[in-house]
Amino acid sequence: SFSSQTLTNSDVRKKRVELFEKEQQRQLNLVTRVEKIQVKHVGVPENCTLIMNKHLSTPYNCAMHIQELLTTRSALALVNGQPWDMHRPLVEDCELKFLHFEDEDPRILNNAFWKTCSFILGHVLETAFQDKYYVELCSFPPPNVSSGSFVYDADLKVGDWTFSQTELNCLSRIGLRLSYENLKFQRLEIPVSLAQEMFSDNRFKSQQIPSIAEKSRSGSSVTVYRLGDHVDMSSGPMISSSSQIGRFSVCAIHKIESDSFGKLHRVQGLALPTQLLLHSWTYDTILRPRAAKLNHGPMPQLKAPRPTEQQLIQ
Repeated sequence: SFSSQTLTNSDVRKKRVELFEKEQQRQLNLVTRVEKIQVKHVGVPENCTLIMNKHLSTPYNCAMHIQELLTTRSALALVNGQPWDMHRPLVEDCELKFLHFEDEDPRILNNAFWKTCSFILGHVLETAFQDKYYVELCSFPPPNVSSGSFVYDADLKVGDWTFSQTELNCLSRIGLRLSYENLKFQRLEIPVSLAQEMFSDNRFKSQQIPSIAEKSRSGSSVTVYRLGDHVDMSSGPMISSSSQIGRFSVCAIHKIESDSFGKLHRVQGLALPTQLLLHSWTYDTILRPRAAKLNHGPMPQLKAPRPTEQQLIQ
């Protein structure tokens, strides 16, 4: 029932948040008795073992028990060696390490940071035009730090409008405002049927859901994230909080064309973690112009779901 005349971004966003909250509560209600798990923390200030609650306690909760600095500085956790969101409940006895932006090997965290920034770009695009244009987010390519920019491809429905530097600066400020709000990233795995309901008003995302679900561990779920009043699909992981983003710039909006989805806008940005200090001159004179050049990351493509056994037999 797609009609850009009747839909507004604010209505659609409100619906997604309501569905997210309802499902989050439903999943919480499934935890009927509290089971204890052993969490072995490895790292500063000291190695220690915590007794936490299965399906309820998160790495963030563990950090609160160890040292306050860990709660603000840690952007991501490693649980049994696997990247794990700070606010994602732990499900078994595990080894826990915390990652921050000045670690010796920042690759895992850089990827999560850029993925997070693409997610925030989606937030900016859905809210920037109030309800004048019905913006449909399409998707963002996997983060490629060496490309110099993070990306979100979307149908902005603004026709041939070319964005001035002043307008790009306005978009940047919306993203930057989120960093002052210290909002946490919440992750939820939801059934396909709920994902279809949540994104029924987005013609791109509703088409992508079957192939996304197929890649999930269960083969039938979709991972969504919430930040404040914004909900979007992403496999994650994301960083802990919007306050960990120190600088955020929307650098360019290019017109692109995708075989699967037609004409779109490729919105490109640049950001820095709060923890990393960089001279303004370097950021503005070297990094921003580079981030404005067309990012040649893969175009959004609709992947056909794998054929079922029945189809293969036929």
